Amino acid sequence: MCGIVGYVGHRKAFPIIIEGLKRLEYRGYDSAGIALYDGTDLNVSKTKGKVADLVQKVNNEISTSGSIGIGHTRWATHGVPNDVNAHPHYSSSGDLVIIHNGIIENYESLKKELTKRGYTFKSDTDTEVLINLIEDVKLKENVKLGKAVQVALNQVVGAYAIAVFDKNKPDEIVIARLGSPLAVGVGENEFFIASDASPFIEYTKNAIYLADEEMAIIRANKGIKIRKIKDDSLVVPYVQELQMNLEQIEKGGYDHFMLKEIYEQPTAIKDTYRGRLLVKEGIIRMAGIDDNIEKFLNANRIIIVACGTSWHAGLVAEYIFEDIARIPVEVEYASEFRYRNPVITNKDVVIAISQSGETADTLAAIKLAKANGAFVFGVCNVVGSSIARETHAGAYTHAGPEIGVASTKAFTTQITLLTLIALKLAKVKGEISNSDYRYHLQELELIPEKVESALKSEEHIKMIAEKYKNARNFLYLGRGYNFPVALEGALKLKEISYIHAEGYPAAEMKHGPIALIDENMPVVVIATKKGHYEKVVSNIEEIKARQGKIIGVVTEGDVNVKKLADYVIEVPESLESLSPLLTTIPLQLLSYHIAVMLDRNVDQPRNLAKSVTVE
Repeated sequence: MCGIVGYVGHRKAFPIIIEGLKRLEYRGYDSAGIALYDGTDLNVSKTKGKVADLVQKVNNEISTSGSIGIGHTRWATHGVPNDVNAHPHYSSSGDLVIIHNGIIENYESLKKELTKRGYTFKSDTDTEVLINLIEDVKLKENVKLGKAVQVALNQVVGAYAIAVFDKNKPDEIVIARLGSPLAVGVGENEFFIASDASPFIEYTKNAIYLADEEMAIIRANKGIKIRKIKDDSLVVPYVQELQMNLEQIEKGGYDHFMLKEIYEQPTAIKDTYRGRLLVKEGIIRMAGIDDNIEKFLNANRIIIVACGTSWHAGLVAEYIFEDIARIPVEVEYASEFRYRNPVITNKDVVIAISQSGETADTLAAIKLAKANGAFVFGVCNVVGSSIARETHAGAYTHAGPEIGVASTKAFTTQITLLTLIALKLAKVKGEISNSDYRYHLQELELIPEKVESALKSEEHIKMIAEKYKNARNFLYLGRGYNFPVALEGALKLKEISYIHAEGYPAAEMKHGPIALIDENMPVVVIATKKGHYEKVVSNIEEIKARQGKIIGVVTEGDVNVKKLADYVIEVPESLESLSPLLTTIPLQLLSYHIAVMLDRNVDQPRNLAKSVTVE
């Protein structure tokens, strides 16, 4: 969850590290810190708050010269967000300094042992324990920093991505990872270290992604040496070319990344099906499915594992797979899946969904599924991510970088990709007629254009947001394919506005939530014409009878709901199975504008981080 940046080379390190930290603030923004070596002294500055606060403090506190350094932006786990608990952390001697993303689970027992040996601790963090353990190994065994890191990491339990610097060895940085991502940008006699590639995209297109249980010693003029942490064996670096560019990770004139990413959805959806959806030929081409088609056709069921917004996309996929391909599907919270001793066999296909490809709970679910013989297929956005490497096969959404913490284009591109898979399997199984199949392909190809149309309602949605921005609770209702959209709409509002919201199947309203409805309760009802339209209209009548305030998301030209609702937002007509790709758009915009009007930090909502890489 935290963001790690480092640099060693011929440039001035400070501006590279600070700009990198700004780009990684989506990973955590409770506190920030930096360590720079100026050729003589190790200069460390850290503070509670954001990277902007750090910049102000650094300018008054330390020298910013030097061509080697590390920086960190924190999402707090052990210890409250304050100056002391901010990274980097020193060892007791002050010689070693570390930044860390992850959790050391056995830190308490290690801390007790180190305390007995005379080590003292200033912070409440597990990270300070780790750097003192590394120092203890280094001194006790009289070894170099790299070896000390390796030995120490074999004693810890947990997850980590770390960068360690020794002021007595001022030409190198030692890094390592287990369960948390770490990338190395490779330049000409220079190296960049980061949690993802965004901090160094303007300097190099070449990157190495460390695998789990790998560490590296990095020196500007001597290159990079990668070893396995467990057995010290050398690893041949695999350098890959980055696909992202600088423009993709900038706001491009929008006030927030979230709004930019909402408006990127037509292009992102098109990029997801580009080269896969061949409408004229009547073909869906997906190598990950084509090469493993028998696994899917012979499966007893599909189990989808995911968290948050990706879990909601999985719920939509459940409807699609069962309705169109007639394959039984179970959708599981990845965070619960690994702990409830699930029944998994070699006849199961597990689809793991994650925008970042680094979600810790989803990775754990993948490992459990593989250990029980299931075939695991990954759906993620980030090339080279852990889920892409851990799964047997998979497909990328190609949505481009998503910087806003509240996912938007991740949701629609995941649904697009899963729809392609369901349609392909339905065709191969003979569960869909040729005419219906081609009609689905044609309609899917038109979705980007229809999303563009849905986005034109922004000014109308802004007016609705102004009306209800001070509501304390919202209820979101949907049926069938649009029940998961109701869940996602409620999540978006909670995440960025801090207004309590709940999503329900519309028919479940009578089984409890109806007690909440009064003249102060806004109820967002997804009531498109396809599906259970008449039933939803009846639910709206029930809300109206209790003075609830109704915001209807309806198909263009609707008249029935318009008579009942206080406000309606129209979306273009589509197939029922594709309607979530359209109905989610106004809910994203509604949440966004309410949050802006409440002066919330839309891109960095409190207590959240983009990629949950710890349990």
